Amino acid sequence: MESDRNNIFRNFKTDLSASVVVFLVAVPLCLGIALASGAPLFSGVIAGIVGGIVVGLISGSSLGVSGPAAGLAVIVLVGIQDLEAFPVFLAAVVVSGIIQVLLGIAKAGIIGYYFPSSVIKGMLSAIGIIIFLKQIPHAVGYDADPEGDLEFFQPDGENTFSELITMMDYVQQGALIIFIISMAILILWERPFMKRIKIFQVIQGPLVVVTAGIIINQLFSGSSLYIDETHMVSLPVAGSITEFINQFTFFEPSAMLRKDVLILGATIAVVGSLETLLCVEATDKLDPAKRITPTNRELIAQGSGNILSGMIGGLPITQVIVRSSANIQSGGKTKLSAIMHGILLLVSVIFIPRVLNLIPLSSLAAILIVVGYKLAKPSLFKKMYNSGRSEFIPFMVTIVGIIFTDLLIGILLGLTVGIFHILYNNFRKPYVVNTIHENGSTKLRLELSENLTFLNKASIIETVSHLPDDSDITIDASRSHSIHPDILEILEDFKQNAEYRNIKLNIIGLDKEHDNPMKELKKAAKKI
Repeated sequence: MESDRNNIFRNFKTDLSASVVVFLVAVPLCLGIALASGAPLFSGVIAGIVGGIVVGLISGSSLGVSGPAAGLAVIVLVGIQDLEAFPVFLAAVVVSGIIQVLLGIAKAGIIGYYFPSSVIKGMLSAIGIIIFLKQIPHAVGYDADPEGDLEFFQPDGENTFSELITMMDYVQQGALIIFIISMAILILWERPFMKRIKIFQVIQGPLVVVTAGIIINQLFSGSSLYIDETHMVSLPVAGSITEFINQFTFFEPSAMLRKDVLILGATIAVVGSLETLLCVEATDKLDPAKRITPTNRELIAQGSGNILSGMIGGLPITQVIVRSSANIQSGGKTKLSAIMHGILLLVSVIFIPRVLNLIPLSSLAAILIVVGYKLAKPSLFKKMYNSGRSEFIPFMVTIVGIIFTDLLIGILLGLTVGIFHILYNNFRKPYVVNTIHENGSTKLRLELSENLTFLNKASIIETVSHLPDDSDITIDASRSHSIHPDILEILEDFKQNAEYRNIKLNIIGLDKEHDNPMKELKKAAKKI
């Protein structure tokens, strides 16, 4: 335990610096997701605090950051409307947390390892592109779509692309000027010579951007360039301790056993767990140290966070890729950065909400656009293209699917294409055909692969039915370790068919013992 504590605090300076950036990114996302979910704004902040501190402490993820998730916004919105009372909805969040803890204990976290790398990389790129596109309207001062919304069809009636046209009628010069200056600062901060200066290794560009945005807008005060509060961060402000406490909404325990609450809780648990496991896989790929997160522990951590968040009025929590990637890009080394970002959220809503409410959204748009670009660099597309069709097609399908629908549908589309490619390869490559010329005659030799499953049935049947009559054929199964009973049956049938077609057939290797799932089942049945 002492060793873990020392490891966490070994990189305190870089983790503190990264936590400030994650905190700045998290504030508008927590508020925007709460707004898109039809929930009180403070519920998003609670989820961010619990996700940072509680989940961060329990989780085994070194760089993952948890908080309210845009992918659950529609489920939350419909859930609140159907249950008609926010405390009853919170009971569903508590139920979802209990289910997640049970999933973690049951070791369901292994599901996350079954998503192909091409799909995970497609997810990262798609989110990067969406962040980039969604932040352009905020950059010019058009803030109709809430921060954190990743859906193609937006709450304001537009979609991701139509919003880019609509915003042209609402460009605010002050916001655009602040955005341009903010981008210039961030680009400057990325230059190698800036990274060699010690003070700039500690002071992150996003912190300078936010500070500059506040100062510039105050200088605009009294002119047409001034940005009003509708285009700034909007944290709830409590006038006293009592008002602050009153912002918490407590769940309704008696509603936890209601059928509609249990169904909603199970839905949140399943969708939230899938999003978390996908994010864990993606974050581990972005981790420079390539550490592997224990997924079962992560489900327990998320479940624990959701239980507490639901109890005190927070939205459902998942691990989220935007904040996690911002953490990695800002130099975070351990989970201390995630924990400290949660502490900063808590301190800020208590002591300095009015200061944070001076931050222009156009400044934050610049920060998020850089995060989005780094997730979807052109070099990644080139690398995936060079990896071949089996990698590039699922990668692109995932990107297009996520951009035009949502995260889970896009992932499922990419996964479907990946599975189809596997099935296609199984259809094409269960064997190797060699033509042998010997003593003026031609012989065919089919060498079967190591593993043949029922998925190879179509290909094997197609092949043996088209072998030429009056030929000399050898089928070599000596390299095969596992042959499905369906394939064995096809070969036995072909033996009989070969006699009628005057085919001289020699089958090698079928007399040895092969792994046979049916035999194993029969053995198990006899023992019972």
